[in-house]
Order: sequence, then C-alpha cells, then structure tokens
Amino acid sequence: MKDARKIVPALNSELRTDIVKAPETIKNATGINLYGKRIKSIIYTMDVAVIANCNADAVLAVYPWTPNTKIIDAIATISHVPILAGIGGGLTKGLRSATIGLFAEEHGVQAVVLNAPTTIETIKSVHKVVDVPLIYTVVNQNVDLRERIQAGVKAFNIAGGKKTAELVAWVRHQIAVEAPNFPLIASGGRTTAEIQATIDAGANAISFTAYGMTEAIFQHKMEQYRER
Repeated sequence: MKDARKIVPALNSELRTDIVKAPETIKNATGINLYGKRIKSIIYTMDVAVIANCNADAVLAVYPWTPNTKIIDAIATISHVPILAGIGGGLTKGLRSATIGLFAEEHGVQAVVLNAPTTIETIKSVHKVVDVPLIYTVVNQNVDLRERIQAGVKAFNIAGGKKTAELVAWVRHQIAVEAPNFPLIASGGRTTAEIQATIDAGANAISFTAYGMTEAIFQHKMEQYRER
C-alpha cells in the first residue's frame, strides 16, 4: 500500500476535465525558479484556448511573425501561468526588440525570448531597458555562449530538433566552468525516452508542443455528443 503522505490529492471540476496535460516525464526535471515559482513544464503554443486550459507551469509564446504587442496583450489576458514571450531578434531587432520587450514586461510577461539570429548588439539593447530575464534560443553549435551570457542573457532555450539532447549536453559542457548552474530550457521531443534523454543531458525545464490539441479534444467531444 502506498504511503498516503506521498500521494498528491487532486481537485477538479466537471467543466474542466479536458485540460491539456504536460507529459509526466517532465516532472523528472529539476525545474527553474522564476520569481519564486518552479518551472518544469512549458507549453509551446499560441492557441489561447489551449493556454487557458492546460496544466503547464509556463507558456512559451513565440511565433514566426514579427512580434505584435496586441498578441502579447491577448496572451497576458488569458494566461494563468508565467509567460515567456518572443520579442524577435532576427528581422525584428535592436530598438524595436527592446521596445517590444519593455511592453511585454509592463504587461506581466516574466521573461523575454530572443531567437537564434539575435546579435550581441540587440541583446545589449534589450538588456538595457528590460528587467525580466532574457532567454536566448540556441539551435546549433555555431554560437559563442559565453559572449551572450556576458551581454545579458540569463537562460538558454535549446531547440535542436532531433539533436536537442546532444545540443543540451554540448551547452552544458561549454559553460561548465563559468556557469555550471545556468538555466536551460529545451524542447523535449515526442516520446518519453526523448524527453528523459533531454533531461539527463542537462535541461532544467522542458517545452512541449500542443499542435492539434484543440481540434483533437473538440473532435472527441463531438463524438460524445453524437452518441448521446
């Protein structure tokens, strides 16, 4: 028999049973302490319906278009967990990224995310005006990690596709001396084994996608309605 003191009791309601749940394996990560809240699972989505109905510890709100303050405002309105908001760094850079970062901070975003092409100059520009942590996205080994840390980056978001676990291990090795406890967020992959491999490689928090979740849950509900 399990020790009752180690069982986590659950409280739910009839109207909120179909929430989008983070993969259980993510609980094995150490987590990142962000303003007093431990972050382990980070949902990567721009779907406000999913954001409002998930159990993730945080939201990774990045997308392939130029950052838009109205989008940040919409997500900030609906989210009940911390938001890590994309503010560009590629086509959107310099003063514009810094301005969007300041707007995001004023609307409750708890960290801003810069994408891979971001220059050192843009990192410094954002660092000058934004108080919340700067997260830089690492997609390959062709990057000077130390230089970005010195410029103001406080965490890395690692997105290496099928080689993410390998890239996480490389990042850990590169900064082992200067910053052994540097926060690392990484995409976990599609399977339990892939997520665990990424955690074992040194990731503190794992992002997971919610592609098609709204449609899948709605389809399931429609099938139930038809049966009734």
